[in-house]
Amino acid sequence: MANTAQARKRARQAVKQNAHNSSQRSTLRTAIKAVRKAIEAGDKAAAAQVYATSVSTIDRIADKKIIHKNKAARHKSRLSAAIKALA
Repeated sequence: MANTAQARKRARQAVKQNAHNSSQRSTLRTAIKAVRKAIEAGDKAAAAQVYATSVSTIDRIADKKIIHKNKAARHKSRLSAAIKALA
């Protein structure tokens, strides 16, 4: 347990920040799953539309440094390639 007032406050702040970051990561995963679901359905136009909204979410979370920008780029690249592969 934290001994100083400063350490106790930092522990409280860490709990709140962890909850917020966890929520943001969950939003990211949901956005990625939505695109994958549209790809599985095989509708290229719908998948592209869902991808466009998901890119915004992915970029926003990367800008907040909840995930690394390279990880965001990797997700976007793989989803885009999967959409392009639909015939």
